[in-house]
Amino acid sequence: MRRAIQTPASSAKANEALTQWLADWPNLRTIAIYSPLPGEVDFSATIARRSDVRWVFPRVCGANLTLHAVANPPEGLHLGAFNILEPDAALPEVEIAEIDAFICPGLAFDPLGGRLGRGRGFYDRLLANARPNSLKVGACFANQWVTTTHPDPHDIPMDHVIVG
Repeated sequence: MRRAIQTPASSAKANEALTQWLADWPNLRTIAIYSPLPGEVDFSATIARRSDVRWVFPRVCGANLTLHAVANPPEGLHLGAFNILEPDAALPEVEIAEIDAFICPGLAFDPLGGRLGRGRGFYDRLLANARPNSLKVGACFANQWVTTTHPDPHDIPMDHVIVG
């Protein structure tokens, strides 16, 4: 279910939607975000505008993700596992309990919060250990919004999906 490659300019609508969503949740201070792969929404414009938020990026560590705050992305991000920009290994790890919201990429999302990932389960394992009151937010382009993702029992649903 791979989709056409999107450009940063094509992420403008999603950035506007994220900006509005953040305005609706003013108490969020620490947000886990991702470095986009081709075909994923690029939120770098929102990250640059919202320096009041502590942005935390994932780093692949074996079968799991560790989280690290990055003050001025893309500085502090380097090509890592799966050719994804990841935080520098020297940056301190942020405990998952500190994360107020997780913004998650995916190949597809559905109206019930279902998320179709890339099949390795990194985000499902991460989100399974998140605080119960942390928000799980999917991010996709309109062509990635589907009727159902056919979730498995271990899949963690999103609380909200930003569609750009």
